[in-house]
Amino acid sequence: MQRSGRTRSAGGRPRAGWGAAAAVAALAASVVTAVPGVAHAADGLPPRQPLTGDLQTAFKACATGGEPAYVPTVPVVTAVLHDPEEDDGPAEGNTVAGDFEAWWTDASGTEQRRTHSSYPAPSGTVQRWQLPPDVPADTVVSWHVRANDGTAASAWSSEGTGAACRFVIDQANPEKPAVASDDYPAERYSDGVGRYGSFVVDSPSPDVVAYQYNFIGGPQLTALPAEPGGPATLRFLPQKNGPDYLSVWAVDRAGRRSTTTTHHFFVNAGRAPVAHWKLADPAGSAHAAAETGAAARAGSGVVFGGPAPAGTTLASTAALDGSRHGFLTTDAPAVDTRGTFAVSAWVRPARTDRTMTVAGQDTADGAAFTLGLRARSSGPVWSFALGGARVSGGAPETGEWAHLLGLYDSETGTARLYVNGRETGTPVQASPAASTGAFQLGRAHRGSGYGQRWQGDLGDVRVHDRVVVAAEAARLAHRQPKRLGRWSLETAADGTSPDAYGGAPLRLGGGASVHRGPDGSCVPDLDPECPVVPYALVGDGHLSLDGASGHAVADGPVVDTSDSFTLGVVARLADRAPAGPMTVLSLPGRHADAFQVRYDPAGGAWQLVVTERDEAGAPERIVSRAVPADGGEGDGHRLAVVYDDANDTVTLYLDGYAEAGTTATLPRSWRATGPLQVGRGLVAGAPGAYLRGDVDEIQAYAGALSPQDVTRLGWGGQPCLC
Repeated sequence: MQRSGRTRSAGGRPRAGWGAAAAVAALAASVVTAVPGVAHAADGLPPRQPLTGDLQTAFKACATGGEPAYVPTVPVVTAVLHDPEEDDGPAEGNTVAGDFEAWWTDASGTEQRRTHSSYPAPSGTVQRWQLPPDVPADTVVSWHVRANDGTAASAWSSEGTGAACRFVIDQANPEKPAVASDDYPAERYSDGVGRYGSFVVDSPSPDVVAYQYNFIGGPQLTALPAEPGGPATLRFLPQKNGPDYLSVWAVDRAGRRSTTTTHHFFVNAGRAPVAHWKLADPAGSAHAAAETGAAARAGSGVVFGGPAPAGTTLASTAALDGSRHGFLTTDAPAVDTRGTFAVSAWVRPARTDRTMTVAGQDTADGAAFTLGLRARSSGPVWSFALGGARVSGGAPETGEWAHLLGLYDSETGTARLYVNGRETGTPVQASPAASTGAFQLGRAHRGSGYGQRWQGDLGDVRVHDRVVVAAEAARLAHRQPKRLGRWSLETAADGTSPDAYGGAPLRLGGGASVHRGPDGSCVPDLDPECPVVPYALVGDGHLSLDGASGHAVADGPVVDTSDSFTLGVVARLADRAPAGPMTVLSLPGRHADAFQVRYDPAGGAWQLVVTERDEAGAPERIVSRAVPADGGEGDGHRLAVVYDDANDTVTLYLDGYAEAGTTATLPRSWRATGPLQVGRGLVAGAPGAYLRGDVDEIQAYAGALSPQDVTRLGWGGQPCLC
């Protein structure tokens, strides 16, 4: 803020308005120091000389050399000013003001000066001056400042070892950049997902110091040219195929941005593997046929025709017996390990107590990389090792399928590991050795021979010479859930309600009935004789349970609780304050329920209760979601349980969504043997916790539904399972 009447000359006289008596006393007591232009009281020291390191022009450091600071508009200049007496007491007790001065030479050769005095402020705080609007553009402007405590003034910041700050106002925006790319030319389909490409951006303006840019859906990034006004090269890794575009702006030394240049291009799908073996060959085969690349010779310890992971397109796999004859090899390299590559496979270990290799490629004295299982005293982990580096994670389980993918990105020098489609462990920097030896399945080269032999099943081995992006890793590991049952509860005949897929019906126990909504034959609002019939939860009917003995049972467990599964249901509570816990769904073993979905009025929450083993009093894991009880009104809640065996998690979804705290880790689950229970669960080993309320749209799947598919449960349709 400009303060008229409170300016000070270069000689350092006290400012008017600080009190006549103080001014007279200050003049009478002042002496001249050895520093020119400084006056101070005889009984005190003057404020400290401002340091150029404490000065800024438009939030840029004070430029004192040959190159001034460039700013886009008339700037604010700032200074941190100090009184030496702040060391003797609280800073707020010592106030100083700033005397600012700016000068330049105008077009006629005349020097112009502007001054400003700030209000006193506590020592050590920032003082500001918004320069006046008549400061010209494209002209070198200098400024300095001194501190004034009302009695004495410091030296100017430009005196002695200091220097004046210099700046130039640049009001011209830079010209927009041109974009060129041999990898992804404009308006053309090129290269593909997982392959880096370069874009060269260049503005004609000589003062461009940066380029800001982003691709569709990506963050805004900055690239710096090697020298001002030069081009910059942007590197890009496409994550998806289809149309994309690059938006880029040039930024000059004043911080001004150009208009936008947009480069539209199209990305092909990722290139196919350079080698691919399904390992689904007929029993007795001596070779594994290749989808791409060379066929793999099989040792006598390889048996084809084994089981395939459910929910995949594989028909069968190969079993390796862990002996010196249990291997497959191409007798030639499959990929150049000096560049980017990825190797993946479906694997099922027959044991986890020793280190075993799924895939590797020979060097003269070892392996360029190994992908497999590593045994440790703390427990086995999946592992991808190369060039002395290793990334590990996940928890292998004997007899359980997993999808592994090891990736080395030569652009970033990082190795990554994906287990069941999710990145696992911490990426590491790696430098793999060049490899001219054979590609191996089921063993690793160890100089004088082979070791770390795989015992278990392998299938669908792929080798890529590019980055396999995260979305592709997830698709390779995807296991399609299978529909097992759907009970819409629209009707009940002879005490049973049918399964839409032709499976076991729900058998209704005492206290259970199917409620039918209005049939549309009359309208109560128009016909007084028409009875008022409540609508069904979903569709034309739902199951009503009395809370005393009402329940329904589907013969058989319906889902295998030891493997991934999904169960969905719509439920509505009849009371606002239930007397005790009430179970909607449960699956029992001999002594305990493998899980229960229930409402607990004590906590006012829906709960998923998972029992760790089939024993009376076994430990339970409980996840909850607080929701008030329905009281017989509304559309109820859509509940779903998703157990993902591949990632060892179990999740409770409410109305299509999971929240923090509704997922629990479940490293191992057990297989329930009893029939699916609707409306009750085991309490101290006996049926209890009967539900008083309504149930509808019960659906069961083998496999873990995706979060997107879970949102579709309970609406009367079916998830797409896509």
